Amino acid sequence: MISSMTGFASGKGSIGAHSWSWELRAVNGKGQDIRIRVPDWIAGLEAHLRSTVSGATERGNITIGLRLAREEASASLSLNTVQLSAVLAAMADVEQQAMDQGLSLAPSTSSQILGLRGILEQSTTEDDPAPLLAALKADFEPVLKSFNEMRTAEGAQLEALISEQIDEIERLTDAATEAAEARRAESAAAFRASLARVAEAVDVDEARIAQELAMLAVKADITEELGRLNAHVVAARELIAKGGPVGRKLDFLAQEFNREANTLCSKAQMSALTRIGLDLKAVIDQMREQIQNVE
Repeated sequence: MISSMTGFASGKGSIGAHSWSWELRAVNGKGQDIRIRVPDWIAGLEAHLRSTVSGATERGNITIGLRLAREEASASLSLNTVQLSAVLAAMADVEQQAMDQGLSLAPSTSSQILGLRGILEQSTTEDDPAPLLAALKADFEPVLKSFNEMRTAEGAQLEALISEQIDEIERLTDAATEAAEARRAESAAAFRASLARVAEAVDVDEARIAQELAMLAVKADITEELGRLNAHVVAARELIAKGGPVGRKLDFLAQEFNREANTLCSKAQMSALTRIGLDLKAVIDQMREQIQNVE
């Protein structure tokens, strides 16, 4: 089974005060290019993701994104007893000095004292990143699985389409073989007529003329091109049956298919054969477009 280079998957998860969402996407690429966007304070996560995705893919421009959010934890309040003792002592000194001067101060309430700076302190507990890292690693596995399932499903569609195009190339090659046989008979008659006309008009060596005409026939022969087209059809089917990352090899074969089709057109010398050659080029171009998506 072949796989497509394009794919997408997403997922969500949470642990404790943290929640997150994943996005994993890929598009066509000549090689493997993995780009990762994750919080840099989670040590070890980026290296793990890169290693995991690199081992599960061969080609493609792949992007991994993680959005991480944290709920604000309720801050606990603690009484700073040292500060409270200092404040109470200062308040006692103030009241004593006021009494010495015959002044009477209104009594302070506990809420007023607690509202003074430094009496009550807020404290938060920092999370241990290890459980979060472990949870993120585990949660990424089903995302990667879904991503590869999508690539495999698209690969099955590509395989069916490319196989149909290879069948069409084979059919056109067979048609070109039949047309070449018909052209051979026509060419032989044309060569003989040309030889007779030249021999009547000019006093030349008939053997020499026949030799030149034979060389023209050899140059117009497309037997080798047809044989290579058939060989490429067999090779393409073997690659598809083998499966795996065969995109580069299929692309090379598509170039070879196109080379033979071009040569066939240049040697056609027959409208029916030219039409077949042009049809071949059209199918090969369509096939190559699909091959660009194969991993």
